[in-house]
Amino acid sequence: MSLFETTSIQCPVCDTITDFQAAGSVNADRRPDLREAILDNTFQNVTCPSCNEAMRLEPVVNYLDVELGLWLAAYPPRQIGDYLKLEDEVQALFDESYGSASSASAQDVGAGLQPRLTFGWPATREKLFLRKEGLDDVVIEMLKLDLLRRLPEAPLRPGVELRVTSVTETALGFVWIETASEEILQAFECNKALLAEIEGNLDAWAEVRGGLTQGLFVDMQKMYLGEGRNAA
Repeated sequence: MSLFETTSIQCPVCDTITDFQAAGSVNADRRPDLREAILDNTFQNVTCPSCNEAMRLEPVVNYLDVELGLWLAAYPPRQIGDYLKLEDEVQALFDESYGSASSASAQDVGAGLQPRLTFGWPATREKLFLRKEGLDDVVIEMLKLDLLRRLPEAPLRPGVELRVTSVTETALGFVWIETASEEILQAFECNKALLAEIEGNLDAWAEVRGGLTQGLFVDMQKMYLGEGRNAA
């Protein structure tokens, strides 16, 4: 079941307060239209009735997609610094819902789910997009780290992320994006040969993969956000 509750949102331009149905949970198998809304970046969008300013609610939502084998908890990007604490909380929630602390029938469902923690809509949309395209999100994060060595003018700074937005037979489309505003700063394509190179040499990436998969926040940002789980 997808759950919504009425909340109020204030326009940053004219201060008009508007009621809006905020998502608390999404069941994409029952509401595939919500899956598509996340993918096309229209989910939780609202337009001010007074001045037509476009706004989007921050994500505070649990997402279930049995068809694609994905379960994720999405939080506002401003909470990314608390990812270690939230990883533990989200893991406990998954365990209660579909993991070791759930019923046998729920565990049967959970066995086919990939649990993830995300911050912001660009990251949430990317996880869903990668599952839909059959791409391993861990290897994609490795590829991003490799690309940082190849992109001398990469606009890497707090609040700016590198996200996959498209895929063709030969290339992956990437954008550098401001997480909070979702403003695209740069866009480029990467030949899939670089991805294949990593997939064919996973032993060399074993240490990096171990760091990325330690917890439900699978994102290259965790490699430079702080001391990490080993020192926590």
